[in-house]
Amino acid sequence: MSQRELKEAFVRDLNGTSLLEVALGSFLSPLCLIARGLVLILYYQANKTHLPPLPVICHLLLDFSLLILPLVLSCTLLSSHLHEVAAIATIVLACLLWYIYRFSSRPSSRRPANAASAFLQSRVRLHRVPFVTLFRVFVNVKTAISILAVDFSVFPRRYAKTETYGTGVMDYGVGAFVFANALVCREARRKNTSGSKMKRVAQQILSVWPLFAVGMGRLLSVKMTGYHEHVTEYGVHWNFFFTLAIVRVATSVIFTVLPASQSWIFALLISGIYQFTLDTSGLKEFIIHNDDRGKDFLHANKEGIFSLVGYVAIYMAGVQVGVYVMQPRSQVRQWLRALFNLLLGCFVLYAALCICETLVEPVSRRLANLPFCMWSVAQSLFLMSTLGLADMLLLFSQRTSGCRVVPSSWTVCDKQTDSVSGEKPVEIERYCFIQAVSRNQLLYFLLANVLTGLTNFLMDTIHCSSLISVCVLLLYMFANCTVMYVLHLRGITVKLW
Repeated sequence: MSQRELKEAFVRDLNGTSLLEVALGSFLSPLCLIARGLVLILYYQANKTHLPPLPVICHLLLDFSLLILPLVLSCTLLSSHLHEVAAIATIVLACLLWYIYRFSSRPSSRRPANAASAFLQSRVRLHRVPFVTLFRVFVNVKTAISILAVDFSVFPRRYAKTETYGTGVMDYGVGAFVFANALVCREARRKNTSGSKMKRVAQQILSVWPLFAVGMGRLLSVKMTGYHEHVTEYGVHWNFFFTLAIVRVATSVIFTVLPASQSWIFALLISGIYQFTLDTSGLKEFIIHNDDRGKDFLHANKEGIFSLVGYVAIYMAGVQVGVYVMQPRSQVRQWLRALFNLLLGCFVLYAALCICETLVEPVSRRLANLPFCMWSVAQSLFLMSTLGLADMLLLFSQRTSGCRVVPSSWTVCDKQTDSVSGEKPVEIERYCFIQAVSRNQLLYFLLANVLTGLTNFLMDTIHCSSLISVCVLLLYMFANCTVMYVLHLRGITVKLW
């Protein structure tokens, strides 16, 4: 077999892993976020002052060590020990949190009842979209890790994209990417009220031209270089960039006649009707059958074309969550209630998913069927709500310790004046890796794709040892992160429209 055939066989005929393992892997991201925050608090508490600040390179190394390194190890060398890693990390972080709380510089914060009550009644102001930025950045980071890691043998095959049915970690990544885009779209932010409806659709069409351009560039580069490809993923000529672009345009058209505030109903209707069509017609067999690629464009790209229906449903569900999250709230208690509602929605969807898998069919990314839509939304709600709770825990740690040097979605306001209590840590925000990726998310994703292709051309990824594989992955992620970090420090935002 040629090198290309070996790599294609390496990612074919896979069945995924369990729902629990995917959720457990996602739970590491909030733990990483908490670890970074507590370490910063301990550092500045040890110095008894906000000076001397950490050098820029130390901020980058700290963020890389606590936010990126654990995620790389969790899907490579430590993938068989996720339960132990999560348990140990939780215990260590709980001890650090207790230490900060116990030796707080504020006497009132040492009384648990008073501290908790005061915190719940606190008023907060937002620096940015609450915890949505965290979700979008971590989805992007995990995607960047996975698209290269999947070509190494150290990456468990159960994490890779499944052939037809199953729940691989990378299967969720596709749905999460669509969901993440929907959270901050114009409809979710309610910024689509001005201008005619057709004008807004035209603006959306113009705004997605970079995705079409990148999709065409990827298609041409893959065909011209003979780069390995998984045909049953999207088809012969299709790729994920085309899916993202068409979903955004299609949903913009839908929202010209349907209200965004009720988009969850239409998401359920679309996915339900699509599932009914799969079950009662020959569409499912048509998509799964793999020996008719040469007939025409539709046969060649049937996975990419028909899965658009499922991704539109996921996008509309994401818009509904975005509308809910963007509602004005001013108290910690209100935000906690919103986070618990998201978590409740996650559990309800997981229960519905279990019933659906029993009575209908298993999850299928290839079909983008109803169970896949449910799973993508449920897992996204789980990750987003746990990241929000982690961010809220860091806010509590800031208030308890009196140390306001940790980047957060919120700032506590003074109860009497409603003014921001303490200065916002501008320098810490400026050195924050999460903000660096958030500034140029599309560029980050494109750079990851370019570096992935370059790495595959330069080395035989399949036969690399585990140690070499992890080193290459860390070097690749560090290069990608450094570029985003430098652009962020210089205040450069790369926009193509």
